[in-house]
Amino acid sequence: MEHFDGLETRAPAVREASLMAALPAHIAHAQKNAPGFARILAGVDAAAVNSREPLARLPVTRKSDLGDLQKAMPPLGGLNATPVDKLAKLYVSPGPIYEPEGRAPDWWRSARALYAAGFRAGDLVVNTFSYHFTPAGALSESGARALGCVVVPTGVGQTEMQVASIAGLRISGYLGTPSFLTLIVDKADELKADISSLRKASVGAEYLPPALRQAMGERGIRVMQTYGTADLGLIAYESARSDGTVNEGMILDEGLLLEIVRPGTGDPVSPGEVGEVVITTFNPDYPLIRFGTGDLSAVLPGISPCGRTNVRIRGWMGRADQTTKVRAMFVTPKQVNELLRRHPEVLKARLVVEGETGNDRMTLKCEVKGEPVGLKVALVASMREVTKLRGGVELVAPGSLPNDGKVIEDARKYS
Repeated sequence: MEHFDGLETRAPAVREASLMAALPAHIAHAQKNAPGFARILAGVDAAAVNSREPLARLPVTRKSDLGDLQKAMPPLGGLNATPVDKLAKLYVSPGPIYEPEGRAPDWWRSARALYAAGFRAGDLVVNTFSYHFTPAGALSESGARALGCVVVPTGVGQTEMQVASIAGLRISGYLGTPSFLTLIVDKADELKADISSLRKASVGAEYLPPALRQAMGERGIRVMQTYGTADLGLIAYESARSDGTVNEGMILDEGLLLEIVRPGTGDPVSPGEVGEVVITTFNPDYPLIRFGTGDLSAVLPGISPCGRTNVRIRGWMGRADQTTKVRAMFVTPKQVNELLRRHPEVLKARLVVEGETGNDRMTLKCEVKGEPVGLKVALVASMREVTKLRGGVELVAPGSLPNDGKVIEDARKYS
C-alpha cells in the first residue's frame, strides 16, 4: 500500500520514543518564547517532562479559554512563540477568537490526509471551504499544493458556477463539507451537467452521514473524512484499503501527541474510554501544549489495515463541555469531578438532569463496588456544597454507565 512517507509505518514504540524525546525542548521553547505559556507553565522543569506521566500533570489550556486569554494578552493570548509581525496570516473565528498561520509550507499539515484520500500531483481540485475570516480554505489548499495538485479556489456558494467549473475543467477532486458536495451533485443533476470527472472528495467540518458516503460512492466518488481545528490544523484522517473500502476510525497525524482526558479535568482516561481530545502540537510558531479541543473521542485498539501504525481514534463524538443550567445555576463537569475527588470510592459518575421546564431534578449516578456505608448521605451533602443545588444519589455497579464521555446528561423534556 502507498503511504505519504516512512513516518506512517514506524513501530509504535519508535514513534512514542521520538515524541517523548522532543517534548522537553519543545516545552522549554514555549516557556522561553511564548509569554502566555511562560505564565501557564511557570515553575515547570521542562527537562523533567519526558514521559506521559509528568505531561499529564501540566495544566490543560482549553479552546474555551482562548477568548479570555486573548483579551488579557492581545492578540493571541501570548501562546504564539513567533512574534505576530513574523507570521503569515491571522484568522478571525466567531467570538472573536484569533488564530495564526505561519510561513512554513503546509503549515496546517493537511497533505498527509489528502494523500490518504487519493489526491496526487497533477490532480485538479476544487476547494469549496471558506477563504473568508476562517482558515478552512487555506488549511486544505496548503496540503493540496504541497502534494502538487492544481487548486481551483472557489470557496462556498454559487453552486451553478461550481458545477460549471467541475465540468469545464474536468476536476477530479473535491475539498469541502459533505453537505455542500451534495448540493453540487444535485445541481449538476438538475442542469444535466457532466461531472463524471469528479472521483474523490476529502470532507470535514461537519458530520458525514453514512448514507451520503454510500450515495456518492454509487456515483463513483469516494468520500474520505478529516478531523482538524482552526488552532491545531489536521488532527486525524481516514484511510482506505486497496479495494477502496474505508477503514474504521481515524488515524492520528504524525507529530502530534494525543491524550484522552476525563471532561472537566486533565486526567487521562483508561484505553478505549470516551473523553476529551487533548493535543500537544510541536508547531514552533504556535506551540500548544495540552490543548483541550472540547471534542469527545476514544482510542481504538490495534493498527489500521492500511498499514499506518499511529493511534486510531473513533472520530468526533460530541462536545466535552457539557455545562448545564439547573434551577438558574450552572453545573459543570469540573464540579462533578470535584465530587469524585472528594469520594475516591466512586469509580465513575454521571449527573443526570431530568424533569420538565421549571421542575428540574438532579441525580448523581455513581459506579461503586458494593454499597459503602454512609456514602450516599455523604455524596448528597457534597453535591449540595459543590453545586449549591440539592439532588439525589444512585449507586450502580461498575461498568453500568455508558461509555460515551458524558459527565452531565441533560435528559429534560422541553415543550
